[in-house]
Amino acid sequence: MGDRKNMAYMGSTLVYGRGKAVVVATGMDTEMGKIANAITLAEDGKTPLEIKLEQLSKILTKLVIGVCVVIFGYNIAMHFISGSSAPLYDVALNSFITAIALAVAAIPEGLVAVMTIVLSIGVTNMSKKNAIIRKMNAVETLGCTQIICSDKTGTLTQNVMTVVDHYAEDEKLLATAMALCTNAEVEEDGKSTGEPDEVALINYAKTLELKKSDLVAEKPRVGEVPFDSGRKMMSTVHTYNGKFIQYTKGAPDEILKKCTKALVGGQVVALTEDIISKISAENTRMGNKALRVFAVAYKEYTSEPSAYDSDTLEKEMIFIGLTGMIDPVRPEVKDAIVECRNAGITPIMITGDHINTAKAIARELGILTDDSQALMGSDIDKYSDEEFEKIVENIFVYARVQPEHKTRIVNAWRAKGYVTAMTGDGVNDAPSIKSADIGVGMGITGTDVTKNVADMVLTDDNFATIVSAVGEGRRIYDNIRKAIQFLLGSNLSEVVSIFFATIMSFTILKAPHLLFINLVTDSIPALALGLEKPEANIMNRKPRSKDDGIFSGGLGIDCAYQGILVSILTVAAFYIGEFLELFNAAGQNLAVAMENFRFTGIEDSSEGMTMAFFTMAMCEIFHSFNMRSQRSSSVAMVFKGHHNNVLYLAMLASFLLTTAVVEIDFLSNLFGFAHLDLTAYLISLGLAFLIIPIVEIIKFIQRRLAKN
Repeated sequence: MGDRKNMAYMGSTLVYGRGKAVVVATGMDTEMGKIANAITLAEDGKTPLEIKLEQLSKILTKLVIGVCVVIFGYNIAMHFISGSSAPLYDVALNSFITAIALAVAAIPEGLVAVMTIVLSIGVTNMSKKNAIIRKMNAVETLGCTQIICSDKTGTLTQNVMTVVDHYAEDEKLLATAMALCTNAEVEEDGKSTGEPDEVALINYAKTLELKKSDLVAEKPRVGEVPFDSGRKMMSTVHTYNGKFIQYTKGAPDEILKKCTKALVGGQVVALTEDIISKISAENTRMGNKALRVFAVAYKEYTSEPSAYDSDTLEKEMIFIGLTGMIDPVRPEVKDAIVECRNAGITPIMITGDHINTAKAIARELGILTDDSQALMGSDIDKYSDEEFEKIVENIFVYARVQPEHKTRIVNAWRAKGYVTAMTGDGVNDAPSIKSADIGVGMGITGTDVTKNVADMVLTDDNFATIVSAVGEGRRIYDNIRKAIQFLLGSNLSEVVSIFFATIMSFTILKAPHLLFINLVTDSIPALALGLEKPEANIMNRKPRSKDDGIFSGGLGIDCAYQGILVSILTVAAFYIGEFLELFNAAGQNLAVAMENFRFTGIEDSSEGMTMAFFTMAMCEIFHSFNMRSQRSSSVAMVFKGHHNNVLYLAMLASFLLTTAVVEIDFLSNLFGFAHLDLTAYLISLGLAFLIIPIVEIIKFIQRRLAKN
């Protein structure tokens, strides 16, 4: 469609001229209508995290129901097996309460709050880095992005045409002629306005200390032959020292046809075949670099021309030289592309520009290494969807694309199982942006339609911002996993502890105790874990697969052993508390205490229950420190200056609240706790602290095994 020359489209703006048109399509049959239809048909998919959390919810639901049924059935069965005289109603009620306590223990009540707050903070952080997140759950999807399909103009490049090459013996004369033969202007604030190509020419003159305002004052314009696509040139006439001088700029081939002389060695000489060959060679050289080339010539008059038209002016001119311009790449994009490669992300360039221009920019950025990796949009039409999917992994540059091509490219990558991001600014980009896993709209040049269907909007239209957002997405997902591991490990410890106590016929913790642990000593540190800074290697590892489950990467095993470890410490605290209670009741007679001590069928031990509660709560607080990294040493992170002050405050707050519940009489009585003397308090604290060195040792072993 970019090569059509005789069509006008709904939504276009006519800026000058007049004409007559034949309507060939209306409504949904127009190109704009096709885009609207494509947007309607594009489906919104769930993010990988949403899918995994739904799976986790199903697992937890089945676990809770299963555990409740097993415990309830076990207690009823034991009632009949033991021949107990207790009423069945009382046994069933107690069994039901125990089952409810287990359900409370198994469900991480704070997970939804933690997820929402962590994602919200991530959205805020991204907004400070020029990335506006419109759909909160899209934050974590960025973390597993594997493909970034990016538009060229304005995203990879500066969207400012710039003269980067020239051919002329007198560069100042070249720049002067180019600047005067334009309709671009310089505003009072110094900014240039007009056609991008012409703005580039007056900015080029400015680099040589030739301001257009000064040039115009010195050589005011008296006539003009406007640019015409048929002639491919424009001419302006200026007065200077009582004479008249004409400048004509346009396509090199067309300008040469109108020239009979050239400026060589400071002299005006005849335009020979040798000179023409040199000019043509320079034109070809610049063209091979994908530069947009302009030629300029001049002609002098002793009196004002008789007419200002092409036939009168544009002949027998003197050739001055050539300028080559291009929309240069953003300087920060090269580093961003390297970072993409290191992070296992493949950048794809999609543009409506000519394929040679696209190849040149892609080579400069390191996106393209071979011409076979580039494809024209018209070539895509030659393949069926199945055939295109087979080659899509080998194509990194697309030129002269139409809207439906962009959507096919995105869908092909997604069909191959890749998490794909797509950028765009125009209305025609909307369908592909909506189809992508992450749709990225441009905040500066983007249309409202594009922004409305995008998941993320860049306020600086910069590719490097996308890469930065990917890093933030990875950090957020890592932190969510840390919070999930911490919460599930904590809940598992509660389930195992209560299950063990039920089997051994004693009560270790009650439902209110479990709720306090879940909502205070679990949730507060879990929120702080969501603010953990990115780990050092976060952008030097491959993106996670969207098929990876919540428990991938050994997280399930970590949850299991850490939960069991906390349970062991908690049960140990209960038995120590029971023994201390017997020891004090026997007047601190060790023999009597040992004789009365039991492992099963214990009557409610308030001190044992209190020590178990305090130990479990403190275990969770200390264990949150372990969760700063799944594999790296948390202690080493501190010595390296990698701190999370919010976590430290959360640990302190949880510690003070837990101590208050145990030691303040009013609160202690509400929870049915016994007062802990200094010995019991320190024993519980010491048992809980063991979670740090034990987990550190296991992490060390895991790192050595992974390295081997």
